[in-house]
Amino acid sequence: MSCKSWRVVRRPEYLEDLDAIAAWIARDNRAAAVDLWLLIDEQVDRLTDPNFPRRISNRVADAYELVAHENYIVYFDQNERDCTLIVRAVVHVARQFPE
Repeated sequence: MSCKSWRVVRRPEYLEDLDAIAAWIARDNRAAAVDLWLLIDEQVDRLTDPNFPRRISNRVADAYELVAHENYIVYFDQNERDCTLIVRAVVHVARQFPE
């Protein structure tokens, strides 16, 4: 089945990661923290477009990854049966990757 559009589901863990990243940055620059939160989540929204590039992760088993920012990678699962993308985590490139 080829999906003509995708539905994005954000897991609580992804939102917690995003909030933690923003909180860390906000200690020095609140506006930059808000901007980064929005930028990353807007990139996740773009995944609904079936032509938006996706790549299989070579760091996390059975996951896809989106480089949402030069320093942050979003991990997600792709379910072609119901055309759903389940966003699992966002990780700084210098940190250990989720399992």
